[in-house]
Amino acid sequence: MQKFIKEFFKGTLIGTAIYVVFMVYFYFFTDVDKTQLWRGAWAEYYENIIFSIIIYMLNIYWFDYILKRFDKKIWRVKRFSIAFGGNLVVSLIAIFFARLIRLVIFGDEVFMEFLLGERVHNYTQSLIISFVINLIFYGAYYYKYRQDNKVKEQKIIAGTASARFDALKNQLDPHFLFNSLNVLTSLIEEDPYQAQKFTTSLSKVYRYVLEQKNKDLVTVDEELNFARTYVRLLKMRFEDSIVFDIPDQATDPEAKIVPLSLQLLLENAVKHNVVTASRPLHLKVFEAGNNLVVSNNLQAKEVVKKSSGVGLQNIKQRYQILTNREVSIEKTETDFRVTLPMLNQQISRVETQDEFLEEKRYEKAKERVEAIKGFYGNLTAYALVIPFLWWINYRTTSFIWAIFPTLGWGFGLAAHALQAFGYHPLLGKDWEERKIKQYMEDENF
Repeated sequence: MQKFIKEFFKGTLIGTAIYVVFMVYFYFFTDVDKTQLWRGAWAEYYENIIFSIIIYMLNIYWFDYILKRFDKKIWRVKRFSIAFGGNLVVSLIAIFFARLIRLVIFGDEVFMEFLLGERVHNYTQSLIISFVINLIFYGAYYYKYRQDNKVKEQKIIAGTASARFDALKNQLDPHFLFNSLNVLTSLIEEDPYQAQKFTTSLSKVYRYVLEQKNKDLVTVDEELNFARTYVRLLKMRFEDSIVFDIPDQATDPEAKIVPLSLQLLLENAVKHNVVTASRPLHLKVFEAGNNLVVSNNLQAKEVVKKSSGVGLQNIKQRYQILTNREVSIEKTETDFRVTLPMLNQQISRVETQDEFLEEKRYEKAKERVEAIKGFYGNLTAYALVIPFLWWINYRTTSFIWAIFPTLGWGFGLAAHALQAFGYHPLLGKDWEERKIKQYMEDENF
């Protein structure tokens, strides 16, 4: 109901705007009797509003239906033709009902006389206005769609750098390092031999981090070996309070996963669960099909501050950069499980940052070419349709209605040209790209 009221209000505003435009035209550019014009102004206004609201409401609900059906793929030629053609059909139906309300319900005309008296010219003016409004509406929506795509593209580029940065930032939690040093301090006095083993394992952990931090993927066997080293550190700290089950090697030696993902998941399990001798934490790593699964029994700590989920988000972001396969997270009352896709060189989309940016540049260039092609298609249609509309105008009536689609479509065409060729009317050509480059090169930004 709220949507209906909102759209009803918009339809009223559009109808009022159209009415004002016509009143200004008749008052200043025709020889119509000004007194007679003002005398019938309110009646004409209400009739105009009836037409506007009915046409607008039917068109907007048709557009909502098309969006739900086609989503962002509406701009493909076939689907756009269906959408825009549907708007014209809906407009014809709306005009029919508006005329029915005006002449039969509010007027004194009999229904059958109304039907027999309907002619094509009764629909021409309203249909042309509806055509222009729909054209402007689709143009504005297309512009918004392109702007959203630009923002999304920039977010992808920024998100890639952010994901890589988060991957480094969250590889080893500061709390883990702090706790490890505390354990090492106590072991030096209590058991020097264990302290030596602990130091060796800790150095291997950090060496692995330094070696793998710039890689997109590592073999599952490398991660399993690292996980066992990391487990030894945890065992020295928690002793029998943690029970591990980790395979020696993967079934497929060529299988790969995101580096340090196992460490993050193991650390998360320890961080967020109770780990005591009376309530040991059971951690298990195993293969399931073409995936590597990390699971633990759920015995969550009672903490006031809710977990931020940065570790899991970090892993998901890095996988999103590399593949379409998703990281699965399952939580029950007793267990917590994360499933990591195991990739290989054929199905993964391993990219360096330069390759990623090069692909984005190609996509952007391709979009620019498509935009220019679309503009020339729009220009061709304008050059064919507008003269035809003027010819119809000349042959049918002295009222110069063809000026409205000429100006409306012309403004839309000009905006299309500016967008296609990357020109800002105030700030110059490729202003957006130059400003982005300026901020990217500014170290203080």
